[in-house]
Amino acid sequence: MTPSSDLDALLASSDDTLRALRRDLHAHPELRFEERRTADVVARYLSDLGYEVDRGMAGTGVVASLPGADPSRGIVLRADMDALPIQEANTFAHTSCHHGVMHACGHDGHTAMLLGAARVLKQLPQLPGSVHFVFQPGEEGGAGAQKMIDDGLFERFPTEAAFGMHNWPSLPAGEFGLRTGPIMAAGVRFRITVRGKGAHAAQPHLGLDPIPLACSMVLQCQTLAARHKDPVAPAVVSVCMIHAGDTDNVIPDTAELRGTIRTLSSGVLNQLQDDIRRVCEGMAAAYGAAVDVEFFQYYPATVNTARAAALCERVIRRTFGDAATHADVPPNMTSEDFGFMLEAKPGAYVLIGNAPRDSAGVGLHHPAYDFNDDILRDGVRYWVSLATAYFDEAPV
Repeated sequence: MTPSSDLDALLASSDDTLRALRRDLHAHPELRFEERRTADVVARYLSDLGYEVDRGMAGTGVVASLPGADPSRGIVLRADMDALPIQEANTFAHTSCHHGVMHACGHDGHTAMLLGAARVLKQLPQLPGSVHFVFQPGEEGGAGAQKMIDDGLFERFPTEAAFGMHNWPSLPAGEFGLRTGPIMAAGVRFRITVRGKGAHAAQPHLGLDPIPLACSMVLQCQTLAARHKDPVAPAVVSVCMIHAGDTDNVIPDTAELRGTIRTLSSGVLNQLQDDIRRVCEGMAAAYGAAVDVEFFQYYPATVNTARAAALCERVIRRTFGDAATHADVPPNMTSEDFGFMLEAKPGAYVLIGNAPRDSAGVGLHHPAYDFNDDILRDGVRYWVSLATAYFDEAPV
């Protein structure tokens, strides 16, 4: 192990660089699979450190490896790079310069923290195994993790375990949350298209109005989550978009509902998909209409394996103290495509507190959100401590 004073010096020496880099990424956000400038910034930083950089997995993905003494052993540390289609409400100097696009989920900070870890680990003694730094595109609805796996991530970079981290505004800065088992929900999105027959608003009997049927389907979808599954199995069915018609005096031909299902169980997710399809088709038949039910953008639950979660907990307790360690946080019903990596490999996903020490701040995906630069050093320290501990202790 490197003496803590030496590690502190390495961490402190990159504070200003990482802060500037993070704010540059925030000012130039890019949507899923469009992270070309971001990938260039990441690749250039890694190349300047002396890494060989692999580019192109999932289109814009970037991977760099720190070779270990045994090349057959390795772990993945992953950061996501993409931004969201949200118009930023902030007015500080590093506000997004791309209209309608912003880093509202802190992926700019994730990228900066992992780059910082790559810098520090490069300066430490060689580890027994390799560390693969994975900068992933397309987390926000694009299943970029699965696309990198499909492109051969784990074959090209031999991996025993994979680890992820996300900033969390409901935790104070300097604190960490984790749990064994599911920490993020499985999710799937749906589109329900009700097909009736258009008519003049004054002559509804000459058509088949799809809007009342669509409204009834919204209510029934909510009832499925409340009354058709085991009440102790968490699940959310949310209809978030309704569209029908283009003017106020014409009954439209179609009405469209779009939303999402979130559960902690693949079985419950499959059950709710079957239930929604069956209920909507039955209601449409009774009404004399037609309906198309589609499910897409599936994400599995993000499930921490027991030994990996235990390792992360030990690392956090040793590094940040018991008071900063929340080892049994409730699972969250949001979804995260790191779940694909944890389906393929053991590993763990942790939450790093992002709330400013003097206020609660705003939540993820909020137009006024910004990553808290005060936690950059904590994130780098966690990654460095985890990589070192993994190879010092029993593999997971």
